Amino acid sequence: MKRPIEKEMTMTKKKEKKVEKKVEESSVEEVALSEEEKSQAQITALKEQVAILKNEYAKAYADAENMKKRLQNDFEQRTKFQMAAFAKELLPVLDNCERALAQETQDEAYRKGVEMIYSQLKNTLAKEGVQEIEALNQPFDGHFHQALMSEAKEGIEPNMVIEILQKGYVIKDRLLRPAMVKVSE
Repeated sequence: MKRPIEKEMTMTKKKEKKVEKKVEESSVEEVALSEEEKSQAQITALKEQVAILKNEYAKAYADAENMKKRLQNDFEQRTKFQMAAFAKELLPVLDNCERALAQETQDEAYRKGVEMIYSQLKNTLAKEGVQEIEALNQPFDGHFHQALMSEAKEGIEPNMVIEILQKGYVIKDRLLRPAMVKVSE
């Protein structure tokens, strides 16, 4: 038989074991809770990181689209006006052909040849968007005309183009050379 002290000790040991068991169970729960909390915190952090990355992606995508549009616009502008410098160099040739056609000649073959060159040159420039500025009997426009002289004439409104001294040209919607004109006063 067990003595009362031994009995008490056994009881105390049993209680200690129960307490230890409860402590272990609660620490397992705490560990489980802390693992769950850690997982939740990790999920929250990852969601925030995904949101930041989505925002950065959207910004990068928008920047790329803007760059694409800007480059496309630059390309279109460059293509549209690539002929401008070359056409500007050809305008004096066109002027000289007009001067040659204005002269009287007995040689019809020569005149026909100059007419063909003039016509071909004018058609080629027109295909690239080079057009003559209509100035005669038009109101003076400083954007397209350059007044070299003025003259008072009766029956003509003031500020009207009365004579073209040198033709002006535009390429598409850009001025190549202004028309040199005489304007009424």
